Amino acid sequence: MAFSNFLLTLLFSCSVISLIDAISNGITVDLIHRDSSCSPFYNPDNTRFDRLKNAVHRSLSRKESFNPTSISTKAGSFKSPIQSNGGEYLMKISLGTPSFEILAIADTGSDLLWTQCKPCTDCYKQIAPLFDPKNSSSYRDLSCQSQLCTAVGSSSCNSKNSCQYTVSYGDNSYSYGDLAADTITFQSSAGKSVSFPKTVFGCGHENGGTFNETGSGIIGLGGGALSIVNQLSTSTGGAFSYCLTQIDEPNVTSKISFGSNALVSGPNVVSTPLIKKSPDTYYYLKLEGVSVGTNKIVYKPLKSEALDDQGNIIIDSGTTLTYLPEQFYQQLESSLVKVIKGKRVTDPQGLFNLCYQVNGGNFSPPTIVAHFTGADVELPSTSTFLEVEVGIVCLTLVPSQDLAIFGNLSQMNYLIGYDLVKNKVSFKQTDCSKAT
Repeated sequence: MAFSNFLLTLLFSCSVISLIDAISNGITVDLIHRDSSCSPFYNPDNTRFDRLKNAVHRSLSRKESFNPTSISTKAGSFKSPIQSNGGEYLMKISLGTPSFEILAIADTGSDLLWTQCKPCTDCYKQIAPLFDPKNSSSYRDLSCQSQLCTAVGSSSCNSKNSCQYTVSYGDNSYSYGDLAADTITFQSSAGKSVSFPKTVFGCGHENGGTFNETGSGIIGLGGGALSIVNQLSTSTGGAFSYCLTQIDEPNVTSKISFGSNALVSGPNVVSTPLIKKSPDTYYYLKLEGVSVGTNKIVYKPLKSEALDDQGNIIIDSGTTLTYLPEQFYQQLESSLVKVIKGKRVTDPQGLFNLCYQVNGGNFSPPTIVAHFTGADVELPSTSTFLEVEVGIVCLTLVPSQDLAIFGNLSQMNYLIGYDLVKNKVSFKQTDCSKAT
């Protein structure tokens, strides 16, 4: 499962995201990353290198959850709030009538919105109160004949003909309970709100795995039918975008938008097809190659991939690093080694493949461009090589034995828009610290 940082891993920030309704003037809520000083989990004893190391480990764990062989799925316009939790971001929403606030992991790598519910027969420890469906006048269980009952992946019926869902993930986390519908509400600290009635979610009665006690479940923001993105598509038009600030700008606002506010337009916009594949949760692109300076390395699929080389990489803002197929990565690394002037060293943490010693901060990495179909995206140099220890910088593109993922360090200072109707992803180089 993708315990995501919905649409970003701002590594160390205290940021704000706005929720804008097509009718209202706007709603603003907080986005807090676990590693920021605003977080209840902030550890002042951790250095910036410790925080990066922790983020990398979470990135490795998240990559495993994307692996199709390890994932089992059983069972107007607005901007939305999220805050981080243990490498994830938590999104604050309200369920039911009267509204009941929950804080759940916002996840671009899964579809179903679910939360822990009373009665909880076997649940992980949660600090906040559990949602009690009996207290909501707008709560309704879905019948087994509901179309979305089958969309959940694995479902069954109880004696009352109510749909029971089961979802499980690559890290052995899971949720089981009633598939239901209720009103969800986004609300800002200023008191403005926008509500969506009859939104389908999972009322989990048996949940467990690697969840943190501050989170109340998952808010699925992937590409499947049950995703909030698709369920609210009549209001959002199936569009969202985000703009990630540099990791050395910890107190600058980053934003994620839905609907008409998510439009990425103007000069210097490049777009690439969003490719439909199974599972439809993930956002696939086709990577045609990578350039180092003037040297272009063409992506050549393995023989096993030759018949299905479309959609060969997932774009995911919840994964920190960028993962490339082993053979392709080795070509990239060799090309970099030829042009980089500096003393190559071993990463003391054993996490990165290509590292250099820097003296007095003097290090000039070459320009690296990712070539997607129809879209050339220059990777930000400030996050392509990061200082992992004092005087040591490492390449944040790493080899993968299986899945390729275009991670968030490669996306920073780009306005990136997803259009699920026109099936495209657009990139616009932007100073995200100044984006509105």
